[in-house]
Amino acid sequence: MFACGRNQAVLQSLSENNNISGLRFDINDKEQIAEATKDLEQLDLLILNAGNCEYIDDARNFDSELFARVITTNLLALGYCLSVLLKKIKPGGRLALMGSSAGYLPFPRAEAYGSSKAAVAYLAKTLAVDLLPEKISVSLICPGFVKTPLTDKNDFAMPMLITAEQAADYIVTGLKKGKKEIHFPLKFTLLLKLFAYLPSVIWEKIAIRMSKK
Repeated sequence: MFACGRNQAVLQSLSENNNISGLRFDINDKEQIAEATKDLEQLDLLILNAGNCEYIDDARNFDSELFARVITTNLLALGYCLSVLLKKIKPGGRLALMGSSAGYLPFPRAEAYGSSKAAVAYLAKTLAVDLLPEKISVSLICPGFVKTPLTDKNDFAMPMLITAEQAADYIVTGLKKGKKEIHFPLKFTLLLKLFAYLPSVIWEKIAIRMSKK
């Protein structure tokens, strides 16, 4: 089993305590990805999970640099990883992409993050079609709010917040069952899916109220 990331201290800890081999690279650098993973052979499962979240606080004065940062890490970097690692997944293996329940509906201030995750969802669905002849399955993971250093920065209420350990359990269970979409916690994500089916004016009114809190 391999864990990848930029934080050498975390990778070292995983290697020491969980019998996991750490591979250090920046997902925004295709050459680093290729060099760090060149000795990897066939993979049974590839999970692409890294991401970033920044909010656009003033839509009228759109921050294009912020938008580019989020899109680059959350979407373009997936392309870099896929170009290097997808060919290493063996027939019968599985690819899992980390989306978000934020892709279901337009949330306030989430122009960058939500756009990136909606694109990841489309990417996963398209890959599922094109990789079918290769006998490679694709799963899209769509969590609700999970307590992590990234969500600790949020300055708004996060309903039905779960721990990283709980999220991991949901993901492992979903992958074992071969689910195409793994979304959790169910009470939260099913509610969002319901709102997505209703007339958009209903959600827009709710979203405006949320942005004023």
